[in-house]
Amino acid sequence: MRIVSVTLDSPRHLPFFVYGTLRPGEPNHDLFLHGRTAAEHPARLTGAVLYDGPGYPYAVQEPGGTVSGELITARPELYGRLLADLDRLEEYLPGDPARSLYLRVEREVTRAADGAAVRAWVYLAAPPVAARLRARGRLIAGGDWRARR
Repeated sequence: MRIVSVTLDSPRHLPFFVYGTLRPGEPNHDLFLHGRTAAEHPARLTGAVLYDGPGYPYAVQEPGGTVSGELITARPELYGRLLADLDRLEEYLPGDPARSLYLRVEREVTRAADGAAVRAWVYLAAPPVAARLRARGRLIAGGDWRARR
C-alpha cells in the first residue's frame, strides 16, 4: 500500500472515492458534499474489501476484493476546505497512523460508465483498525455498503 500525505496547499487536487455515508443519498453526503462537488460518478475500487462498522463501513486493503462507491470531484475553489473537513470526519491524522481511524491514500479507481482509470483519494482503515476488523469484523459481501441493508 502506498500512503501519501499532503498539506492543504498541496497541488494534488485529486477526486475522492467514497463508499459509505458520503455517497449520494447518505447522511454525510448532504452534510459535507452537497453543493461542494463538480461531478459525481459511480466507480469501483479494486484491491479492497468492506467491513461493517458502527453505522459506517471501513475499506480494508485486500487483494482480489472490490468496493462499490462514487468518484467525487470537488469544486476547485472549495477543495482545500473540503479536504480538511473530510480528513477531520474520517479521523485521519497525517503522519500518525497509530492514532488515525482511517488513512487517506492515493489509489486507482475505475469509473463505471466508461471504464476509465482515475487516481483518487480513498480513506482506508488505519492499520490497527484493519487488524481488528480482519480478526473479528463483519465482512460486507460484494463490497457494496448499500446492499448490506
